[in-house]
Amino acid sequence: MAEDGEEKLLATVQHIAKTLGRTGTMTEDILKVFSNYDGRLSLEKLYAAAAAAGGGGGAGEHSMPASSPPPSLPSAAAAAMAPPVTSLERTVRTLDRQISQFVTMDRLVWADSADADAFLEAVDDLISTVQELDAAGTNRGLLDRADELLSRCMARLEDEFRALIERPDDVAPAPPGGFDSEQSEDEDYDADDGYGDEPIPIAKPVSDFDVIIDALPPGSVSDVHQIARRMVDAGFGRECGEAYAAARRGFIDESVARLGIRPRTSEEVHSLPWEELEFDIARWIPAFKMVFRILIPSERRLSDRVFEGLAPYGDLAFIAAVRTQALQLISFGDAVAAASRAPERLFRVIDMYEAVRDLLPDLDPVFADPYSAALRAEVSAVCNTLGSSIKGIFMELENLIRRDPARVAIPGGGIHPITRYVMNYLRAACGSRQTLEEVMEGDLGALGVTAIAVDPDRPTSSLAVHIAWIMDVLHKNLETKSKIYRDPPLASIFLMNNGKYIIQKVNDSELGVLLGDEWMKQMLSRVRRWSMEYQRGAWAKVMSVLHTGGSGFSSLPAKAMLQKLQMFNGYLDEICSAQSEWVITDEQLRADVRAAITDSVVPAYKGLIGKLKSSPEAPQDLFIKHTPEDIEACIQHLFEGVAK
Repeated sequence: MAEDGEEKLLATVQHIAKTLGRTGTMTEDILKVFSNYDGRLSLEKLYAAAAAAGGGGGAGEHSMPASSPPPSLPSAAAAAMAPPVTSLERTVRTLDRQISQFVTMDRLVWADSADADAFLEAVDDLISTVQELDAAGTNRGLLDRADELLSRCMARLEDEFRALIERPDDVAPAPPGGFDSEQSEDEDYDADDGYGDEPIPIAKPVSDFDVIIDALPPGSVSDVHQIARRMVDAGFGRECGEAYAAARRGFIDESVARLGIRPRTSEEVHSLPWEELEFDIARWIPAFKMVFRILIPSERRLSDRVFEGLAPYGDLAFIAAVRTQALQLISFGDAVAAASRAPERLFRVIDMYEAVRDLLPDLDPVFADPYSAALRAEVSAVCNTLGSSIKGIFMELENLIRRDPARVAIPGGGIHPITRYVMNYLRAACGSRQTLEEVMEGDLGALGVTAIAVDPDRPTSSLAVHIAWIMDVLHKNLETKSKIYRDPPLASIFLMNNGKYIIQKVNDSELGVLLGDEWMKQMLSRVRRWSMEYQRGAWAKVMSVLHTGGSGFSSLPAKAMLQKLQMFNGYLDEICSAQSEWVITDEQLRADVRAAITDSVVPAYKGLIGKLKSSPEAPQDLFIKHTPEDIEACIQHLFEGVAK
């Protein structure tokens, strides 16, 4: 019974093969499929059953049993009429069987190194076969079949390629201090958690940028290189590069997110309050350094290893992987440079400029190929744009000084807030003098040229000329403000105070080097002139009473001298009452002005009261209200800003 069942099974298989097979070759292929499916359906049994059913047929004749209604399998004559099976056809069939088992695997082929080696060997054979068929050009149908098989191979290789890149054994980079969570030093970030609703941990600051991230272990690099070589050889280099870029882009995106950078449009940057924007800039600077000094060079190294000898696909894959995040950082710099040029933004913009400028020379080997040259140019351009912004901010400082209104007089003729602001601002700006010199001389940093040397004896540099111009604008603004004082001597005190404050700030910083000795001499001369104008204006009445011409007091009668003394007392009381509220902020200047007044007034006053006392016409009960010592004490209490 068992033998009868097997005979019926063999006959049925032969019937199916004969019905579906349009040619002898197709029939043979179908029989081979059945033989692989069930051990009872071996080709030997199928052919033996066909020969027995065919009776007198020859050894090469395969036919169906006589009881079977369908016609028999091809006879020897029919087989002779069918086209012969070529070696290339057999090769394609064999490769199809071999490759199909790998393409349909429900696990990674590279999970087993033996399977991976066998798959690659079959792919190599298939690529050679396709090339041979294409060169022959005689069997288009077989070439199409081989091409379809090759496409299936490439699709599976691409899946394996991406899996090896996205899920290596140690996926997360860990440079010193970077990419660790701020939330807990003992808590590791689980990369498999994905983004979800959980915040991405923010990296800690990095100070050592001489780091290369090996994002893939050496074994994985070798595996993906082998796959990339096959895909390029098969004419799928572009697809391989795209798969690589897509796989690496996720890692790069997450790395930048861990640096605390959030994408912002230009409109958002321009509308942000300065406090928020300053916070974003403070994060952008280390992130920019991290990305362009560590992350992108590491990606260049990895793509060079994966696509070694496979140019230009490595270059294309590299730039496609890093471009998005690089341009996001660059666009933020552009947006900041194009935003408001309020003077308080200068120092952060300088920090951004220096961050970009300092890394430009290191980018040359990273962006050496023609495909990434455009990105290198974008970095240079943002450096140029930031430099232009620095120039614009200085221009805005000039405008701010010009627009500062002369509304309310500073009590006592003290230092005006605009003077303090401008001088402290310029003094702080000189802390970045090298950068400012570079920017003002031209966009050398943006072109990657070595920074120019600063000549300490060259007060004619572009920066020096610019600062001298700002000082001139400030001087004119202060002169305008001095005119709101109704008392001209108080206006002179105001100019003296502000002029002396300017001199102090210039002497106490590199402003002195930039402005030069000649400028300082002119400024000191102005302060002396303002001091003389004060003395002449404030003490003119007093001195007119005390000065009587060449003959002195000897020619005056006692009555005239008494009148002068009374006038002097009135003027002195008026001055001491008013000018005690005035202020000279610099201690040395205050002492010098007091000494000059004392030297002018006290000797003349002594002469007046001396002559009056010695005059025979003087009354016996002569009353001298102020002694010379009183006059000196009165003068010493001037300019302290305290009302008497």
